[in-house]
Amino acid sequence: MTDLCIDTSGATTIALVREGEPTLYASNDSARHHAESIAPLIHQVLAEAGIEGPLNSDDIDAAIVGTGPAPFTGLRAGLVSARTIARAAGIPLYGVCSLDMIARAGLDLLPPDQRVIVATDARRHEMYWAQYEAQGPDDVATITEPTVGPVRTLANELQASASMLVTTGTLPSFAEEALSAVQTVPVTPFDVSVASRIVRSRLERGLEDTLDTQPLYLRRPDIHGQRPERM
Repeated sequence: MTDLCIDTSGATTIALVREGEPTLYASNDSARHHAESIAPLIHQVLAEAGIEGPLNSDDIDAAIVGTGPAPFTGLRAGLVSARTIARAAGIPLYGVCSLDMIARAGLDLLPPDQRVIVATDARRHEMYWAQYEAQGPDDVATITEPTVGPVRTLANELQASASMLVTTGTLPSFAEEALSAVQTVPVTPFDVSVASRIVRSRLERGLEDTLDTQPLYLRRPDIHGQRPERM
């Protein structure tokens, strides 16, 4: 089985997974240039794998894409690219919440009974977050659904749940003070290939209906306006 994994919820990250083993990666750390970088990165990974010309099911068995939560423009770039590839190659497309991926990568570093809250930068002095625990060695179970809100609300939830915080790097500057006392597990660099493990685990358990590609925006695009920034 060969899976092409794509996520643009933060940086643009691509991975090719063959027979359950990640073999090739490409990424662009910018959180604002997804549309410009995603096609070259995908071509880079495919070229390094020796895959040339029009894609088909002999080259890749499935495409897997992160569904957010994330800002509208960056997330849309990943979803559109993944849908185009899947349709052109005639292969299935699966979606995984991007926070699920980060949670699985963080739980790989922790005891199996540890609960975690995954948080990422939602801009506008807000964070996206959700709470998780391990579901076997390759998947996660969601305890609280993804949400978006001010960092102090996140800090209160961390304190109440006694969970560890998992991030994909350093905290945004607006969150540093409120989360300074929280025990944090950074997942750096984030390995998008964990999406393949999650998908294959769910397919084996007959949970294909949990793998849709509906995007998690959690708030409206900027064109509609937002609430005032809050700390």
